[in-house]
Parts: sequence; C-alpha cells; structure tokens
Amino acid sequence: MRMLKKFLFACVVLVVTFVCSIVIGAADTTVKDVWLAMTAPETNKIATMIYEVRLPRETAAAVVGAALAVAGAVMQGMTRNPLADPGLIGLTAGANAALAMMFAFFPSANYIQTVFACFGGAAFGGLLVFRIGAKQFSPFRIVLAGAAISTFLYAVAEGIGLIYKVSKDVSMWTAGGMMGTTWNELKIVTPFICLAMVIAFWQSRQLTILSMSEEVAVGLGQQLMRVKTILFFIVIILAGASVALVGNLAFVGLMIPHFVRLFVGTDYRFILPMSAIGGATFLLFADTIARTIHAPYETPVVAIVAVMGLPFFLFIVRKGGKML
Repeated sequence: MRMLKKFLFACVVLVVTFVCSIVIGAADTTVKDVWLAMTAPETNKIATMIYEVRLPRETAAAVVGAALAVAGAVMQGMTRNPLADPGLIGLTAGANAALAMMFAFFPSANYIQTVFACFGGAAFGGLLVFRIGAKQFSPFRIVLAGAAISTFLYAVAEGIGLIYKVSKDVSMWTAGGMMGTTWNELKIVTPFICLAMVIAFWQSRQLTILSMSEEVAVGLGQQLMRVKTILFFIVIILAGASVALVGNLAFVGLMIPHFVRLFVGTDYRFILPMSAIGGATFLLFADTIARTIHAPYETPVVAIVAVMGLPFFLFIVRKGGKML
C-alpha cells in the first residue's frame, strides 16, 4: 500500500509538471489554452501554437527522460556499476556518430532509417566499451573506457561533419534539445521506446537477481547470456531512440535511478517504473528552465542537465562507486 501511494504521488507530480511546462513559456498561456489545444487546437492561434510547438516538445521531454532513466537503471543493475549511464558509456556517442554518417553518406534517408542507424551506432559504441572494459569489469575501468570511446566517436562525427560539410545539421540535431520536435517524429520513435520499457518491466525480476551477483543468478537457475542480451538490446533501443529524437543527453540515466532507490529500495520491479516517472518529470523540469531562464532566448537543455548532473557524478566517484 505504501508503495502504491508513492507511485500515485509520483504520477501526480509528473502530471502537474507536464501541465506547468506547457503553460510556462515566452508566450502567455493559461490552463484553459492548454485544454483547448488538446481538445480543439484550431480554436485560436494560442491553442494552435501549443498543439504544434509546446505539446510535442514537452511530450518528447517526458518520453526521452523516461527512456534514459530506465536505460540507466537497467545498465546499473546489469553491470552492478553505479556510474553506468548511456551518455557516459559510449551508447549516445555511437548513435551520434551513426547520425553523422547518415547525414554525410545517405542524405536522402528518411526518419525511420535514421532511427535504425542510431540503434546500430548505440550498439557499436556500447560493445566497444564493454569489450575494452571486460577484462577488469570495475566501475571506474568501464567509465574510463566509456570516456575514451565516446571521445573517439565524437571526433569521428566531427570529422565526418567537417569533411562532408554537414556539421551544422548534426550539431542542430544533437544539441540536446527538444525544440522543433514534431508529432510525426514522436509517432515513429515513441513505439520503440514504449516497447523497450515494457520488455524492461517484464525482465525487472531477472534484473533484480542479476544485480545481486552473477553467482547468485546462476544458482537461482538464471540463463545469464539470454538475460544480458535482452537487457543490452533494451538499452540500445532506449538510447538510440533518444538520440534520434532529441540528441545527446548525459547524466539523466545516472542520477534518476539513484534518487529512486532512496524511495523504493533495490527491487527493480519498483525501480524501473519509478525511474520512468522520475526521468520524465526531471527532463520536463530541466526543459522548462532552459526555455525560461533567459527568455526569449533558449539555454541548451544539455547545459541545464550537466549543471545538475556533474556534481552528482563527482559525488558518486568520491563515494568510491559504492552507491548500489
């Protein structure tokens, strides 16, 4: 019953944050305008603006925040690494490099093809990092490998952008912002994210067992390779889809699962859904700050997230990685 109350409270906070993020902005709007935008967007210019600009943008923030938080929680449980995050372990850098290649070599590719390219890039980046860090699977070795591979893949993306003169296109796509998100993009990406999260929730009990230790998991009859493969593909889909939709955002998948564990404990049956709610709420809040802190100009949301996430990352490092 207590856990149910926590979930209901978190959902209420998410809904309130979502409504506030749509109401607050450079243009003066009200809750009534938001309601009209959702029920009759052609009513007036304000309602049309909300429906075509703010609603898809904030929906993207909620979807990506949930995806990155769940991806981070899955990675932390699977690797027993408190520093695991899609943005720190090569996945988003790989998706970014794949995005640059698509712009350079396949300029006529449609959005669905771009999304699948991001999936492949995320998989490539993650596999490189885990291949390098596999010999000594310590948290800090993985993070160091992730930093090195991420730097390399970002350099590849920058090099391709300069040589083929697509740097501006790549930068605008991967600046870590929701501005310009359309309903069509959401219709393509959201089903992938929802499917991956449903599978993650389905595997949450197996993830809880795996997070204890591999010896315990084997002793309880778990098929390690099968479970790890499923979880790895979940993270690839969540990270790749997030980059395809809004670009690179680090630290969301790092911070949110740690805060969630303070309220729900170590059972991933509760951690994953609460991380989805917490990640969505956090990114909605961060995007609202990015839009309003220097209105009418926008501050990149990636900068807002980094200001909050970097001190948290350093705190975990100082604790010696003993946060799980």
